[in-house]
Amino acid sequence: MKIKENKLSASLEDYLEAIYRVVCEKQAARAKDIASRLKVNNSSVTGALRTLSEKGLVNYAPYDLITLTQSGNEIAKDIIRRHHALKNFFIKILCINEDTAEEAACKMEHDVPKEILDKLILFVDFLQICPRAGEELIKGFTRHCEESILTGDCKNCIDICLSTLKDKKDIYENTPQKQVLLKDMEVNDLGKISEISKNSSAFQQFLEIGAGRGSILQVLEKDKQSVLIKTRGYNLHIRGDEAENIKILPY
Repeated sequence: MKIKENKLSASLEDYLEAIYRVVCEKQAARAKDIASRLKVNNSSVTGALRTLSEKGLVNYAPYDLITLTQSGNEIAKDIIRRHHALKNFFIKILCINEDTAEEAACKMEHDVPKEILDKLILFVDFLQICPRAGEELIKGFTRHCEESILTGDCKNCIDICLSTLKDKKDIYENTPQKQVLLKDMEVNDLGKISEISKNSSAFQQFLEIGAGRGSILQVLEKDKQSVLIKTRGYNLHIRGDEAENIKILPY
């Protein structure tokens, strides 16, 4: 069924996101699950579900289980991507506490344009991997926010930065870049995709979100069955056997 072109309201996007999260946990959702998650009454849920059903985004019938259509699933994943990207930016770059970041992301996720979102994601990646930036730059920004003025000896700071960059240059030039398998990376490790088989299901996962060779990824979780990574603002579960065939240049 074709989706109507009109933009969804913030409220309807919240419902789609809630349904997606409940379905991920329980395989399907009931109206009471959605009402509980969003802290609304059952009549509000019923009205929203009817509207989403008319738009071809949910499979809904009274007293039946609720699931997302393919179109609804894609929109819900995009909403969650926006939420995660904003929250990640607030916490990692602006050093906002998690509760405040969560609340702000919930309010802003509905209106941020894709172009701005993509740039935020790339900016976070850049600060994490660029030798001129990194944690020290973010710590300096945090101190600036706390003290409201630029403090410290700027000349001394520049000298330290130049010395640090020289050390990093020496390490980079004298240490050959060594590829590792995704399965061997640890939680929180960062790396750049250097090789992936086009015949793998993981390749299709990357292709669907515009990621691939050269994309930055971070390992979020891992166990023997799968590796959870974040790339381009999306969270992807990569099967353990697939992770053995993806080569990464670590940072």
